[in-house]
Amino acid sequence: MFITTYDSEFLWRLSLAVQPAQKLVVGVILAVVVLGVTAAMAALGALSNSKSLQSYGTVKTVNVGVYWNSGCTNATSTVNWGVLSPGTSSNVTLYVRNEGSVAVRLSLTTQNWNPANASSFIGLSWNREAQLVSAGTAVAAVLTVSVYSNVTGITNFSFDVVIAGIEQ
Repeated sequence: MFITTYDSEFLWRLSLAVQPAQKLVVGVILAVVVLGVTAAMAALGALSNSKSLQSYGTVKTVNVGVYWNSGCTNATSTVNWGVLSPGTSSNVTLYVRNEGSVAVRLSLTTQNWNPANASSFIGLSWNREAQLVSAGTAVAAVLTVSVYSNVTGITNFSFDVVIAGIEQ
């Protein structure tokens, strides 16, 4: 089959009309690929900048006992918070029992941070601040350690958790 001059001219004009559309499609595909690669590189960059932190905590008590179980038979004096990344938190449930003969109001503080500036980047909270606990009674307490997303220069940390029962 032979292409006539008329057919050749028609095909050439048709190719001119199709090429811009094809260029547009190719351009869109390239833009999607470039955006995808850029997003993947950004994600990998973000992941490579994250750091995990080893942690540990010693529990000191005043007028109360701290236990792992609700029956208050498994006492503890340490909490291993595990490995934490910037911007994350970890919860631990402990049972705090009033070991005295009068009601106490619970209080939580920290001390002996290592490194000393860790308290600027890490916080401790709980759900039992100022809770009144009768003599011989135990309450479940959820302690939460939070590593702030702006943490810098800390790879390991430790601190003492101080749980006190203030007589009422």
